[in-house]
Amino acid sequence: MRKLFIVLAVIFAILGIVFAVLPLGTLALLPIGLGFIFGFIALIKSDINQKNIPKWILIVSGLTLIVVIGKQTLIKDEVAKDVQFEQKKIESKKEDMKDLEGLE
Repeated sequence: MRKLFIVLAVIFAILGIVFAVLPLGTLALLPIGLGFIFGFIALIKSDINQKNIPKWILIVSGLTLIVVIGKQTLIKDEVAKDVQFEQKKIESKKEDMKDLEGLE
């Protein structure tokens, strides 16, 4: 039973890391939370000498959780207005109007 919880915790911790790297927002919290829960259950089920792997899983899950929360709070997604493109678009529109007037 302990091995099952460790395997599940590792799988969800890896998924959490992948989701944290990809731009998926807070969707990474679900696998991180599951990895943390399964790692904690594996830690409880382990003997004193066998608690090394669940501890590392909990550390990785905790660090990934901090990264995701920090990424959400510190990095703001802002769309910058492209002034040069807008000017080119207006100039292009004026040139097209002149070309159309020239055809008449």
